Amino acid sequence: MQLGFAVPVSGSWATPDNQVTIAQRAEELGYASLWTFQRLLYPAEPAAAQDRRWPPVYRSVHDPLVTLAFLAGQTSRARLGVAVLNMPWYSPVLLAKLATTLDHVSGGRLDLGLGLGWAPLEYAAAGAPFERRGARADEFLSCLSAIWTQDPVDFHGEFHDVGPAHVDPRPLQQPHPPVLLGGAAPAALRRAGRLTQGWVSSSGQDLARLPASIESVRAAAREAGRDDSALRFVCRGTVRVRASGAAGRRPLTGSLEEIREDLEVVASYGVTELFLDLNFDPEIGSPDADPVVSVHRAHQVLEALAPAS
Repeated sequence: MQLGFAVPVSGSWATPDNQVTIAQRAEELGYASLWTFQRLLYPAEPAAAQDRRWPPVYRSVHDPLVTLAFLAGQTSRARLGVAVLNMPWYSPVLLAKLATTLDHVSGGRLDLGLGLGWAPLEYAAAGAPFERRGARADEFLSCLSAIWTQDPVDFHGEFHDVGPAHVDPRPLQQPHPPVLLGGAAPAALRRAGRLTQGWVSSSGQDLARLPASIESVRAAAREAGRDDSALRFVCRGTVRVRASGAAGRRPLTGSLEEIREDLEVVASYGVTELFLDLNFDPEIGSPDADPVVSVHRAHQVLEALAPAS
């Protein structure tokens, strides 16, 4: 299992200087990848939204693609991933152009995580229809693939029309950057197996359920006649460093030694890569956290859990 690290994108520590410092140190220590995530907005009254999925770490979040493009020029080896962009906020041709350009400026290091989102508030703000999300996602992925692999592209579906037209340049990675699909619902897992290069788990993933989710993706790939051994399975590791020995301790929450042991367990689940993400720790990724302390704690995690160690 490879290890990656999420750069600061949420809260007070998410400054350009801190992003560069963390990214470059992670690369020096041998981390395989650097990751971002997407959030468009935050409810003015999150309690009124009656949804526990609006934690304070979502209050202030930088754009993931701009952040990765910035870091592409500050790093040279680590792959650059987003987990995930929500497809409904884009058209396939716009996203293809953005991703292709990022693939070029990074020297072919992009891993493109895609999802559907879950917040009606964001759908409304983005002007995206909330109904028939699954059918739209299937067609979006097919259209995106056509744009990247056909020249000229000539795609006409129920929701998207492109061409006949040339859409150049082509991605640096051929036939295109790896697409990893997010989502925990059975339909999302099957979609990942049928149409993409792998699956990426969410911040709220129950790690004990990873084996079952991975097998669902693999089974869908086999049913579609695809090689399931070629799929990638990426886990967002929401790390929270706390005192050791807590009763009812959640995986990846506790002392650095306990977290290290948890990583070994996750590796046995068939995960091909896990990236350590401190943005989802409210003591680090929220606007009220002390950014100096947050960066110091991040360096401690970087050093203690580095692949070489």
